[in-house]
Amino acid sequence: MASKQATTETSQDIGTRIGVRTRSLSEDRLKYTRQLGATDIFVDHADTEEEPDEFNDRDGAQTVSVGRDSIPSVAELNAARERVESAGLSLTGIQSLPYSLYGDIMFGREGSEKSLDQITSLVRNLGEADIPILGYQWNPRGVVPMRTSPVRTRGRALGTGFDLAELDDTDALAPGLDRKYTESEFWENYRGFLRVVLPVAEEAGVKLALHPVDPPVIESLGGIPRLFRNVENFERAMSLVPSENHGLKLCLGCFSQMGEDIPRVIRRFGERDQIVFIHFRDVVGMVPKFHETFVDMGNFDTVEVVRTLQDIEFDGVVIPDHVPKMAGDDDWRHRARGFTVGYLRGVIDTVRSE
Repeated sequence: MASKQATTETSQDIGTRIGVRTRSLSEDRLKYTRQLGATDIFVDHADTEEEPDEFNDRDGAQTVSVGRDSIPSVAELNAARERVESAGLSLTGIQSLPYSLYGDIMFGREGSEKSLDQITSLVRNLGEADIPILGYQWNPRGVVPMRTSPVRTRGRALGTGFDLAELDDTDALAPGLDRKYTESEFWENYRGFLRVVLPVAEEAGVKLALHPVDPPVIESLGGIPRLFRNVENFERAMSLVPSENHGLKLCLGCFSQMGEDIPRVIRRFGERDQIVFIHFRDVVGMVPKFHETFVDMGNFDTVEVVRTLQDIEFDGVVIPDHVPKMAGDDDWRHRARGFTVGYLRGVIDTVRSE
């Protein structure tokens, strides 16, 4: 009879497995991640407002820098992959493109061609370095707020929150804009992006993974269309330029915010093999007012969701995304992230053994 350790190690390497997103690739961060039983790493391009990530070069931390005029070379990506693999983990992808790389394309501004050149260079380099996934979104950062006031959840842990009523004037133009943009403009610019980037992704063997707009509220906010706010618009995105190298970074929290039936969404896209990887988080409430919480106490049933992933034979990575800040957490929220990884591992192993 195989030992429990051997059985668990094997079970995490097939079907649904657990990864983390991190900017730091320090030795301690990678050791901690492997000790939790996670198997995959997605590199964050930079800190985010919801999930600041402690990053200190004096501590020996390393990362992959991705941004405008900062495209990692094949050699840099290979070095990062080898560093991750030496810790017993897989460098599976770049978590997301920074807004500095796709913003000009989204708005159809001068600089779009340069941005497309840099993104396609990144895709080619990822392919050559055997890093198979590039996440992205179509959502301006730093232009309209992703969250408003934080909320205390279980044991007074701090979770991010959003309440549309806290925004002063949703019709006012966002800072830096001189006019409102239409949905048709944004769809056309998005189609142009796909037409250029997807053929390169197919050639490179890299999958692009689209994240929902967050928060998925109203059609336009601050003069900016919120394209990926519902299931129907994701279906349109997948059909604009059909490709087996295009799918969803399925953020369960965002679809929960939309009020969607999460198992139904998983079946809808999973049975078409359009789920590349998953952000596993949840919220209490839905737009226009919600707050993030622990993964075991939100809108949806975590066990039912994992059973659905098992039913569709999902073979990919789930990532704890935004997590509440617990007592004693560092900026990366290592305690809350550790709780989430452990909880999900327990649910996945239990469902797998049923």
